[in-house]
Amino acid sequence: MFAIVEIAGTQVKVEPKQKVYVPKLNSEAGSTIKFDKVLLTENENEVKIGTPYINGSYVEAKVIGHLKDEKVLVFKKKRRKGYKVKRGHRQQYSEIEITKIV
Repeated sequence: MFAIVEIAGTQVKVEPKQKVYVPKLNSEAGSTIKFDKVLLTENENEVKIGTPYINGSYVEAKVIGHLKDEKVLVFKKKRRKGYKVKRGHRQQYSEIEITKIV
C-alpha cells in the first residue's frame, strides 16, 4: 500500500511506517499531522487517482523533529572590479513518520 501526497508544495510517495524528510512544517516535534491532499493511492492492485485530489482520503503522520541540511556556499565574483560576495544557506527540513493511510 502506498500513496502520493502533496506536502508543502512537493509530491512525495509514502508508505506506512516510512520516515520522510519534507520542507519544514509549522508543527512541534511529537505532534500528529493530517495531510488531505492525496493525489493517488494503491491498495492491493486497486489504484485510485484523484482529480486533482481524492475526496475523503488522507495520510496521517507524526513529526519526529526538525533539522537542517548541510551548508551550501554561494560565491559571486566579478573579475577586475574588486567585487566578491560569499553567502551560505542551510535548508530546514522536518522528519516525519507515516502512521497510516486512509
